[in-house]
Amino acid sequence: MTARSTRPTFGFQLPNFTYGTPDAQLFEGVLARVRAAESSGFESVWVMDHFYQLPALGGATQPMLEGYTLLGALAASTSRVQLGTLVTGVTYRNPALLAKEVTTLDVISGGRAILGIGAAWHDEEHIGLGVDFPPAKERLDRLEEALQICRSMFTQETSSFDGRYYRTNDARNVPAPLRGDIPIMVGGSGEKRTLKLVAKYADMCNIHGGPAEVRRLNGVIDAHCETVGRDPAQIRRTRLASLFVCDNDAQADEMRAFTRSIAGDEAEDRFDVGVESEVADKIGALHDGGLDTLIYNMPLGDADAVERAGKFLQSL
Repeated sequence: MTARSTRPTFGFQLPNFTYGTPDAQLFEGVLARVRAAESSGFESVWVMDHFYQLPALGGATQPMLEGYTLLGALAASTSRVQLGTLVTGVTYRNPALLAKEVTTLDVISGGRAILGIGAAWHDEEHIGLGVDFPPAKERLDRLEEALQICRSMFTQETSSFDGRYYRTNDARNVPAPLRGDIPIMVGGSGEKRTLKLVAKYADMCNIHGGPAEVRRLNGVIDAHCETVGRDPAQIRRTRLASLFVCDNDAQADEMRAFTRSIAGDEAEDRFDVGVESEVADKIGALHDGGLDTLIYNMPLGDADAVERAGKFLQSL
């Protein structure tokens, strides 16, 4: 596998938009956490792009803000962090419209937008809002077409594409991205299709797992890169997990028991838990496994907790 950078960078993801606050105060709470992330050294900020809150975080009765409207407000309220969704479902929007939305975010933010996109999975929200939810093969076929359209609209004066599911005809995207292009992240760990799409089209991937699984999946990406004739070093490797930095061993043991009650055997893959030295060791192992960026959410954390976490991560 290609050698990685000397130390990882860190992103902050918002897994929910309410912590028991009234609706009128939702954005105030979100903005406080995002500003804490920016001031404490996080490189990027990510929001979920869903219609309904996920079942593990309370389900459809909980508040869910629309991702790109929210990112536009965050772009105008921050100055440094990169901004994106983790990740947009390909079924949610026409890809040409999506390219226009992300380009608008890039202009508002001064060139800080990232397009995060995947094949979508949350069938309940599709049914609720009347959005088609085709079988997995079709969703992945749509994802491949969308990736080609978005890249073309980011980089070309006009874009024409005639696919099975999507088409453009001399489509214009004015103003263009400020950097001449926008990084594309593909989210998902499917080895046959998703990671092959990463190798063919993406600048970044977002995979899952503990250190051993991360290393294995990065090897799969590298193999796909060899097949399609691409330098694997061109792809930034990222992972999303929840972070709990504990004050002492007893608190860490309690939190590990809590995460196991939620995720069972997958707790080690989805949660990074422990006192500072334990978390630092796991981050080191994940970086050794090929990760460039570790993206963390803190479902129970306020702005002060986000700031403390950011400063800890920057000290590593």
